[in-house]
Amino acid sequence: MTATLSTTDYSVSAFCPTCQVLTSFSPKDTMVVDRPHLFEGRTFPRVLYVFGICTRCRRGGLATVPDGGSIQTARLESFVPISVDHAPLPSGVPTDIVAEFQEAERCLAFGAPRAASALFRSVLEKALLANGYTRSNDSSLRDLQKRIDAAASDGVITDARRKKAHEEVRCLGNDVLHDDWRPVTDDEVKDSRRYTQRVLEDFYDDRPTVEAILVAKKRIAAP
Repeated sequence: MTATLSTTDYSVSAFCPTCQVLTSFSPKDTMVVDRPHLFEGRTFPRVLYVFGICTRCRRGGLATVPDGGSIQTARLESFVPISVDHAPLPSGVPTDIVAEFQEAERCLAFGAPRAASALFRSVLEKALLANGYTRSNDSSLRDLQKRIDAAASDGVITDARRKKAHEEVRCLGNDVLHDDWRPVTDDEVKDSRRYTQRVLEDFYDDRPTVEAILVAKKRIAAP
């Protein structure tokens, strides 16, 4: 979960690692540095370092905020403490896939959306491979696109989920891995996270039913 800056003051909405909830860090002290500051390809005339405290537990936080002289031009560059609100995953998801999904979430929280996008794509592919969507089981499954389509054809994921897995996870990850550099927005990577989570739920929420389908389709051996 990424932190956001208030449009009315310099408070920050963020997940507090002490409270374990989304809360507000109210500004208490500010240091203004009047010198050019480069952020996201733009030069701001100054940068503010805003010390705030959690309105629930009083834990401290520090925001780096370049602006053009007013809150209306302010941008949140970074905020500490960095904390991650991990999405819930079914208990049956393999530990290595859980670890990679949560690493992607940490990349998002650290402000590295391109890295997060690539990792969510990797999670999707690993989940499909773990469930038998491999070239060794089916010579047509030579790439991720074919594996997603096969899971939908088998009825493990819906056609709507297939479409989202392609558009929000696979294509975005491919852009990062193979195309020219471009910024990836928070909204893009949050959608990638959401639909990767949904695919994991499809495979592992009702595992006995899914395993029966996979065995019938000769994707995996009978347990």
